[in-house]
Amino acid sequence: MKGILRKHFSAICVLLVVLGFATVVFSEDKPAQQQVPAGEAAASAPDTSASAAVLPATPGLKPDPSGTNTGGAADVAGATANGPTAADLKNLATNEPLALKLADVIGHDRIALNFMWTLVCGFLVFFMQAGFAMVETGFTRAKNAAHTMSMNLMIFVFGVLGYWVCGFALQMGGIGAVPLAGGTGLLNGEFIMHLFGKDFGLFGTKGFFLSGVGYDVSIVTLFLFKVVFMDMAATIPTGAMAERWTFKSFVIFGFFISMFTYPLYANWVWGGGWLSQLGRNFGLGHGVLDFAGSSVVHMVGGVSALAGAKVLGPRIGKYRKDGTPNAIPGHHIPMAIVGCLVLFFGWFGFNSGSTLAGADLRIGVIAVNTMLASAAASFSAMLYMWFIFGKPDLSMCANGLLAGLVAITAPCAFVSTVGAVIIGLVAGVLCCLSVFFVERKLKVDDPVGAVSIHGTCGAWGMIALGLFADGTYGDGLNNVPGTVKGLFYGGQSQFVAELIGVAVNFVFVFGVMYAFFKILNRFIPLRVHAEVELEGLDRYEVAVEAYPDFNQRKTPFS
Repeated sequence: MKGILRKHFSAICVLLVVLGFATVVFSEDKPAQQQVPAGEAAASAPDTSASAAVLPATPGLKPDPSGTNTGGAADVAGATANGPTAADLKNLATNEPLALKLADVIGHDRIALNFMWTLVCGFLVFFMQAGFAMVETGFTRAKNAAHTMSMNLMIFVFGVLGYWVCGFALQMGGIGAVPLAGGTGLLNGEFIMHLFGKDFGLFGTKGFFLSGVGYDVSIVTLFLFKVVFMDMAATIPTGAMAERWTFKSFVIFGFFISMFTYPLYANWVWGGGWLSQLGRNFGLGHGVLDFAGSSVVHMVGGVSALAGAKVLGPRIGKYRKDGTPNAIPGHHIPMAIVGCLVLFFGWFGFNSGSTLAGADLRIGVIAVNTMLASAAASFSAMLYMWFIFGKPDLSMCANGLLAGLVAITAPCAFVSTVGAVIIGLVAGVLCCLSVFFVERKLKVDDPVGAVSIHGTCGAWGMIALGLFADGTYGDGLNNVPGTVKGLFYGGQSQFVAELIGVAVNFVFVFGVMYAFFKILNRFIPLRVHAEVELEGLDRYEVAVEAYPDFNQRKTPFS
């Protein structure tokens, strides 16, 4: 069986695409059922049925591939708290025809502003891929540099295709209208499980292959912004599993996480799924909130990295016979530091762009909170290493910077600048402690600290939102009136919701990815042969050596 699967590796990749196509045919051609009102469900016996629910459709809303019909007077009404109402526009239509035409222009420009803001921020997030490539390659050894770079390049290729096939639809196919506006309301299909009179959204059912209702200017813009976030999550495990991972198994991983694991959890938090509705269903604040992805992006990536690195095992020479770890230094620290700064730059788009609306003036607070938390985390990581080991450690200063960015990603829109600095200070020290715990206690070899930076500090970011949200932002989020308040501001239930989000993330993602890696390893080995690992993966796995003129094969640990 193993030989057959290895021989037909390409056919397996094609099969994934065929299965995705079958999924879209089933999901988009099957008539969607209307959502059962909660009152009716509660009046009967405990309901454990499931259906594909459809959100109320906006009258006359149709896909608009050209964009000529997107944005108009209707997008002016209610755009701001003090803006014109629908009644005002009706009076204008009667008494001032020219004013109504101007309203059409303003409405179109408002949507155009949202498009520009979202796309530019999406481009910034995409540029973070270069930062990841440099960080991970710099922190690993020269003999594996081309292999590490190739994973950072090709994960985007596999991820984009997989997310286009079904990942986007599973994540966002039932979200309904978002602040980007336009035709996003066409994404109104969510597969819902009805349990005990409550609705639990599990995955979206519209937007496969960006066809049908997905062929709309607003929806494809939303796709671009969401796909680069998915790519960040998929990239994270490549650092933790570097220097011993076969490229064949890596390809399968790239499609699996982008098509299934990431979209499902993302739907539960960002796509209108059951975690986001804990507030409406059970009175737990506004449900699980994660403004820009501490859990949806970073915990998914970090927990997947933990599962993969655990199954893969440590690099040869990482641990002595007594179980104590050996340091295996990276080959190019300047490259890693530059990559860290590239990630820092892209993070402004990562967090601020998550408003999906350029006119949301909270973007200034979000950007400053992002900057302050990262600086505070790098500072506290430096002080911790200096105090414990006698010297500041440059690599941990860099990792601390990233840890602060990860931690502030969930609460960036909901906290004050003081809260952001506190969150960052904790994240820097937490990152250092986690790196040593993962390496020494869990015996997991993570060359770049991905599990600690993204997994541990992603969880801290969610908890921090539940603690420090100050009640100045978020009115109406997830259909819950009132602003978002954390435990320190009287919002005990929001804190509970965030804890549930963290727990569900770890249990679901670790369980699914650990099983995936174990099963995959039975058919397509995750790990290269020992002699290949000792000599270097570049020539054997990707056919190109990063440094062909260097003699890299002096010792097993070079």
